[in-house]
Amino acid sequence: MAINIVTFLVCFSVASFVISSNARRVLDSKNVDRNNGGSNFTHVCDPSRFSDLGLDVSTFGFCDSKLSYDDRAKDLVDRMTLAEKVKQLGNSAKGVPRLGLPKYEWWSEALHGVSNVGPGTYFDDLIPGATSFPTVILTTAAFNESLWKQIGQAVSTEARAMYNLGRAGLTYWSPNVNVVRDPRWGRATETPGEDPYVVGVYASNYVRGLQDVEGTENATDLNSRPLKVSSCCKHYVAYDVDNWLGVDRYHFDARVTEQDMAETFLKPFEMCIKDGDVSSVMCSYNRVNGIPTCADPKLLKETIRGDWDLHGYIVSDCDSLEVMVNGHKWLGDTKEDAAAQALKAGYSMLIALGMDLDCGVYYTNFTQNSVRQGKVKEVEIDRSLKNLYVVLMRLGFFDGNPTFKSLGKKDVCSKQHIELATEAAREGIVLLKNVNETLPLKSKKIKKLAVVGPHANATAAMIGNYAGIPCQFTSPLDAFSSYGEVKYEMGCDGVACANDSLIFPAMKAAKHADATIIFAGLDLTVEAESLDRVDLLLPGYQTQFINQVAQVSKGPVILVIMSAGGVDISFAKQNDNINAILWAGYPGEEGGRAIADVAFGHYNPGGRLPLTWYEAGYVDMLPMTSMKLRPIDSLGYPGRTYKFYNGSTVYPFGYGLSYTQFNYTLRSAQRSLDVKLRKSQHCRDIEYKDSEYTPPCPSVLIDDLECNHEFGFGVEVKNVGKRDGSEVIIVYSKPPNGIAATHAKQVIGFKRVFVKAGKSETVNFMFNACKSLGLVNYNAYNLLTSGRHTISIGDDVVSFPIQVNIKDFLPSGIHAIMVGEDHGISFPLQINFETR
Repeated sequence: MAINIVTFLVCFSVASFVISSNARRVLDSKNVDRNNGGSNFTHVCDPSRFSDLGLDVSTFGFCDSKLSYDDRAKDLVDRMTLAEKVKQLGNSAKGVPRLGLPKYEWWSEALHGVSNVGPGTYFDDLIPGATSFPTVILTTAAFNESLWKQIGQAVSTEARAMYNLGRAGLTYWSPNVNVVRDPRWGRATETPGEDPYVVGVYASNYVRGLQDVEGTENATDLNSRPLKVSSCCKHYVAYDVDNWLGVDRYHFDARVTEQDMAETFLKPFEMCIKDGDVSSVMCSYNRVNGIPTCADPKLLKETIRGDWDLHGYIVSDCDSLEVMVNGHKWLGDTKEDAAAQALKAGYSMLIALGMDLDCGVYYTNFTQNSVRQGKVKEVEIDRSLKNLYVVLMRLGFFDGNPTFKSLGKKDVCSKQHIELATEAAREGIVLLKNVNETLPLKSKKIKKLAVVGPHANATAAMIGNYAGIPCQFTSPLDAFSSYGEVKYEMGCDGVACANDSLIFPAMKAAKHADATIIFAGLDLTVEAESLDRVDLLLPGYQTQFINQVAQVSKGPVILVIMSAGGVDISFAKQNDNINAILWAGYPGEEGGRAIADVAFGHYNPGGRLPLTWYEAGYVDMLPMTSMKLRPIDSLGYPGRTYKFYNGSTVYPFGYGLSYTQFNYTLRSAQRSLDVKLRKSQHCRDIEYKDSEYTPPCPSVLIDDLECNHEFGFGVEVKNVGKRDGSEVIIVYSKPPNGIAATHAKQVIGFKRVFVKAGKSETVNFMFNACKSLGLVNYNAYNLLTSGRHTISIGDDVVSFPIQVNIKDFLPSGIHAIMVGEDHGISFPLQINFETR
């Protein structure tokens, strides 16, 4: 089955998996010039290329650069027969030799570096590897927008260089922007965490880094805006169950309320399209409320293309159409039905606006028969092909792009990119515990180190999934060996730690060391695509191993956790023998160096957790398949994510320590907003808790407002410690007290600022009231509420109120104000309105 092949590619896409050098070339390119690192293949519409094919380029309108991309794409599609058209609708587009159109492989990946997952990209002797950055969950912990964009720029430079060398395509199905709703989800490593706003900000920055061509970022015609490479936000939508206790993504029906859909699941995709101008969206395997996402007209046509105005194409997750037929058994569809359903997932003036590209073979194998059986119009195929070819034209596939022509071998695995990967890991690492300033270690005092644990000599584990072949590895063992004499012991037979026979040698090493660094955690055998967790504990004997080593250690003990999802390490948090704890995610090819730099004080950690770390008992309270974010009191289910969960945690969202201390002083703040309604705008009711005060005008529909109301503040951040350091300022808004069933707080902004010891930096924030103070009601209305909102920084280290006054429209004239039940006191109030 094709599904099993895809799963194999994903689960085993670690550094050791290499696509053969005989793999399909992305283009029908000529020989590569190995001396200058360039390729003799230029672009589709190169006149000499057409001449070599016995064709005259001047006779083909799709090669006329004077025409618009839309006109050129139409000319190309109009020249094709139906049989030729359908062969271009799969990820392995066959090309049309008689038109000079080469083959093209759409499927490449670049989640945290150029990957070899997917047939569009491969490594060989010429390009043996590419820079492998930390996995997304750790990079997100840096809370640094400029870093996220820089990584995207570096990855796209390497991708474009590999394209020039005939080893990669131009279309990359990254990033993953699904929200981590449940801590058991196996794909947390790929995502930017649990907050939909943070996920959206990460996505838009990374996409901009991948796609933007310098100088064209603000082009007015987005359908012709040049692209460096094409990015794809996935998996649309409400996809966060892979394989949990027999429930898998190929059969799962996500039952989602409209409130949760608008508030959480859709938001990152909306930001990815509106703010990032992404050129592709991938629909997911699962159903949402009974309908496969790849065949849902509301999700595809009404939302992606209508409300958000996607400038690009929609692609299926690989073999999703087969999943519709054989997994979901959707409407009893035949293969031809499934192809038609996906193409017709939405109409505009009788033209299809559904799924354009099939990662798989259903479109290519069954769409022609679907047309002949009258199940889909050929014009619907035409529209999809036009969407695809316009994106390729924007990429320079047809005309070339001189800006990137010089990129080659020298631009892959450059020193600059390797250093950026190291910096990303440093910035993301989170200091969770540091008793009596154990860290940073002092190299003058620490001469003998015990480096122990299943991740002490980690290499492939550090690069997670959707990874290619890294330029190099610096393991923790390699890095710490440069600081002193190291005694290395595994302590466990891998992450599973299935027996305790190796614990004693690790204890022996710790007894004689000046400091002991324990490397523990998870890996892709525990949390991965197609593999959700069933608990939040360290596997096997790892807990016993850590406690026993810590108990006998001569010097301070530092525990380093490598994982994506949170782990209940309450035992270590409370163990006085464990002096410090670092979370390092999966830190990429230079992860060992980054961890050692932090441990020895060459870098002051400033990362913050992008996920809540729940206690182990949380997973016993509710099934992973319950999609609601809010608590379900009738079933005893707690809420999900920091926004709706109020129970105890191991570590909360946004947690992280530093080697220095910061003080905050509010320097300026706007504390009120007046929103005046016009005659056509109306107050909306909102549910308040019993006995709570309800304002006269409780809220207004945000869609009815111009939303030009802004508020801002400045905060001075002073480093009162002795070390330079970076501070992450996370800003939350809290709704007025008394509103029922809403979030406790929500992230509305963040900035990372570097402050020298003893110095101060003033950081200014400006927010749009509709985006930052709004809430989604149970009926899915997006509302701006009256009352006293609260703006808080971090864990309420600084907070201030902002009063929103919504002034309802009242007719001019004299109104009577009466006091008391019998109106014993009354006086007139003249209300005058200016015409607006």
